[in-house]
Amino acid sequence: MNKSIFRRLLISYMLTIILGIGIVGILMFYFTNSYITNAKQEELLRQGRTVNANIQGTMFIGEDKQETLEFLDHSFDARIWIFNKEGKIIATSTRDEVSIGKAVASSIVERVLVGENVVSRLRFEGLAEPMLSVVVPWGKQDHVYGGIVLHAPLRGLNNIIGKIRETILWATLFGILFSTAMVSYLSWSISRPLQQIDRTAARLAMGDVAERIHIKSEDEIGDLATTINMMATKLEKIEVERQRIDKIRSDFLANISHELRTPLTTMQGFLEALQDGLIEDEGRQRYYDVMYDETTHMNRLVDDLMDLIKLENKEITLSRYQIDPKSILEKEKFKFDREAAEKNVEIDLVIKEPLPKVFIDPIRFEQIINNILKNAVKFTEDGEISITAEAEDHYLLLSVADTGIGISDPDQELIWERFYKVDRGRSRKNKGTGLGLAIVKKLVELHDGRITVQSEIGVGTMFKIWIPSVVKGR
Repeated sequence: MNKSIFRRLLISYMLTIILGIGIVGILMFYFTNSYITNAKQEELLRQGRTVNANIQGTMFIGEDKQETLEFLDHSFDARIWIFNKEGKIIATSTRDEVSIGKAVASSIVERVLVGENVVSRLRFEGLAEPMLSVVVPWGKQDHVYGGIVLHAPLRGLNNIIGKIRETILWATLFGILFSTAMVSYLSWSISRPLQQIDRTAARLAMGDVAERIHIKSEDEIGDLATTINMMATKLEKIEVERQRIDKIRSDFLANISHELRTPLTTMQGFLEALQDGLIEDEGRQRYYDVMYDETTHMNRLVDDLMDLIKLENKEITLSRYQIDPKSILEKEKFKFDREAAEKNVEIDLVIKEPLPKVFIDPIRFEQIINNILKNAVKFTEDGEISITAEAEDHYLLLSVADTGIGISDPDQELIWERFYKVDRGRSRKNKGTGLGLAIVKKLVELHDGRITVQSEIGVGTMFKIWIPSVVKGR
């Protein structure tokens, strides 16, 4: 809990709000108090000038002026004193006032006689409670007869200020309660999705890549959740791909084991028979031929593996030459004619002159054609294979079409993968290692070309290869 972001947010927000509201309340109270006091002082000064306007025509306070003072006392709700130049109080707005004859402080008298107004919280002899008092000159212009004192009890001001203080206090308490509710909700709205993100991230870390965060906010937290969901989706795809590749690799290892074990078992049996002297002289040559064929098959398998590893590690460097591809195509056709004839398959080579010159590695180009034709012959019975070479734009286009068993649509997307084999249910004579087409694709791309496949089950397959011509390569 001490590490809870909810608690930290709540405490920090509350301290900030309470401190802010407290400072605002104190400032409001101070400025309100000052404003009310200043307003009252200004009001008393105006009232003092009004009193002076009524008595400034005489230096003596007669009966008529006394009545005027009493009237103004009731009108202003303020006690009025009149003092002379010596500071003696000569009249008040209350007839039974005991302060008549008493003196005002000399410092006040001196300031009033020079025409200044005096404002202060004063305690005059004869007044039982503090008053807010103002003193204005009595007379007109340069003829000052004394001063006029107006008293307003501070009790009324203090009551008003007390009510304001109470109002500010209640408003502060209400503000704190309201802020507490708002801050709690805000902290919860931040911490809750973060907790959900934390739980989801923990599940992702444990391998549950199907877990997602369900947050619809459009702020930074929502962006974070979206980013984590995108990462989870990518991890899920990677996991699916890893499982697929692991399955392909497992199948490949099983196939390689089978491909190696079968010829090794055959050769072991034949060698044991030869060692035991069970084979007559006239039958030995046939045994030697079989063992030679098996070693050739294993050698080809190892060569394919090494080629694929080098291609993937970019360790193969092409030795390119400007050549005419016609001779290589004729050589490859001749190489497979006999094997095709044994399966009652005819290989047809069509050269559409003139063919463009290509800048290629002849050995690797021959390997490309060899692997394509080998597959075509392997999976075609009682049919035909056509090889077509022609110019297309700035490319040499090679098409190898057969009337074999075909490739399904799902398999067409996977035949370029390493270790992948189509139709695992075929007989042993049609089994391979699943490396040929992977090698072909990488070699074609190494020549800056491209390769595609079109196929239909039971109809046949066509591979098309585009190799840049010399003009294009320049």
